Amino acid sequence: MAKRTSTRGISGNPAKRSSARTAASPTAAPVTLGDWIGAARLRTLPLAVAPVVIGTGAAILVSGLFHWVLALACLAVAVTLQIGVNFANDYSDGIRGTDAHRVGPARLTASGRVRPRTVLIAAFAFFALSAVAGLAITIRTQQWWFIVVGLVCIVAAWFYTGGRRPYGYNALGEVFVFVFFGLVATLGTTWVQALALPQEAWVGAIGAGLLACAVLLANNLRDIDQDRRVGKRTLSVLIGRRGTQILYTAFIVLAFGTSWFLAFFYPIAWMASLALLAAGPAILIVWTYRQPRELVTALALTSLTALGYAGFLFWSFAG
Repeated sequence: MAKRTSTRGISGNPAKRSSARTAASPTAAPVTLGDWIGAARLRTLPLAVAPVVIGTGAAILVSGLFHWVLALACLAVAVTLQIGVNFANDYSDGIRGTDAHRVGPARLTASGRVRPRTVLIAAFAFFALSAVAGLAITIRTQQWWFIVVGLVCIVAAWFYTGGRRPYGYNALGEVFVFVFFGLVATLGTTWVQALALPQEAWVGAIGAGLLACAVLLANNLRDIDQDRRVGKRTLSVLIGRRGTQILYTAFIVLAFGTSWFLAFFYPIAWMASLALLAAGPAILIVWTYRQPRELVTALALTSLTALGYAGFLFWSFAG
């Protein structure tokens, strides 16, 4: 039963089928809690936190009130959805053989230490937790159309690497990340708490989305050679290393450009430039790295940049 599940949706490439079968057979080494925490990819969680922080700040700006329960509920939705996406990617990439020669931290499915079905169950468990938190928000606010938004988010999260035609394999990953980790997460948070969408929320959402895209580019730049071999057509594969480096830098600069624009109206937003203390070294690594593993550090620094950027925008809106 596990074999049929592990090979479903894989293309006809024999090498990928072989890799998927290998990944589906657990080795003798026991999996630890640390392995599961690593698979949750905590270094990406700031991308879930940042838009909620910005959206909450914009909501306080409009309403003058801090609805901390709703803010925490929005945070729960974002974080559990992010972890669900990470486990779903672990499962889908693992059974396709994409992670057979992974450069970064080992994945559960590809390592063969956990059955693919178990990783899949973990992914849907976190999707379910996100749905429960979202339903609680919907009941509290009586904004019933949130149910549709939530379903779209979960479906989009799954088909990023799942299904027969995952859009993450066709250079659309950045579009997904910008829309859902920028616009939807930020604006949704603001609307939940203020029932309004001020221009400040839109500008902050663009900045959050650009930084999230930068993180994805750092990740895909690290995996560019492997992705080429297995036929994963990320944007980085299509535009190459130099194009990825240029686009990554542009995303960072444009994101900070939004904070500089806001600073003309909210002077504290100038403080967001302090997040360049993390972004600067990340850009340097992206342009000078010698080994793909070095880009793991760039990814982590870019995530921290997003969190610092969000914190200062919150201060500028709510201060």
